[in-house]
Amino acid sequence: MTKQTKNKGIQSLDVGISILDIFLKEGKALKFSEIQSLSGITKSNLYKYLYTLTQRGIVYRDPIENTYMLGNRLIEYGNAALNEFDVISRVNPFLKEISDHTSLTSLLAVWSHTGPVIASIRNADYGINIGAQMGATLPLNSSSGKIFSTFRQNKNQNWESKELNQLTKKERDEVLAEKEKIKEEKFTHSTEPLIEHISSFSVPLFDFKRELIGALTVVGYTPLIPNNPRDETSQYVIKTALKISKSFGFIEDHR
Repeated sequence: MTKQTKNKGIQSLDVGISILDIFLKEGKALKFSEIQSLSGITKSNLYKYLYTLTQRGIVYRDPIENTYMLGNRLIEYGNAALNEFDVISRVNPFLKEISDHTSLTSLLAVWSHTGPVIASIRNADYGINIGAQMGATLPLNSSSGKIFSTFRQNKNQNWESKELNQLTKKERDEVLAEKEKIKEEKFTHSTEPLIEHISSFSVPLFDFKRELIGALTVVGYTPLIPNNPRDETSQYVIKTALKISKSFGFIEDHR
């Protein structure tokens, strides 16, 4: 019987994960030579790692550009980690409808142990840099963050306290003062929280227990993003969010 060495991991697995970390850090497609330079792995070994990762769908190789990038299989793993398969699959068609109707980027944010994260994105056809990507954690002062702060009270104190400490006093006061308005209107807007010229608005999604299951968010150039729930685009997204919530058993309160 082979004696196992205590506290020893599997080196080859560690190397494979380090390659994925390079893609995560660089945030773009990479050529073989770039990966080799950044990883320090010998060419022959790197080829074997990339071949295996590509075969498993964890890395994707573009045959035209001859570059490598993270594969779609990782999205499946991420969704499983969030335990939000049903929510994501049900919301995705609506994200497409919203982007097609508004020509803006739409996304779904769900809760994770690190705070609200982007679980699905439908980019506008013309493409913009929204300052975040799939799996990114969103800050409290983003429109998605404010939805979770308002409708998930007493369940995320650690995240909220940490986020508030990173804001200026003026920003903290504004975020806290806005909560009642968000609760009443079920709508919030955020001006350029992540990247200059890009703003967003968000509305909540509820289940049959009237508990928050996600934030439906629309992102685009600041002049195109409404800052109130009465705007035509806002109304369209609010009605879509209600339709999604009803699919999860939510009953609208008409009182």
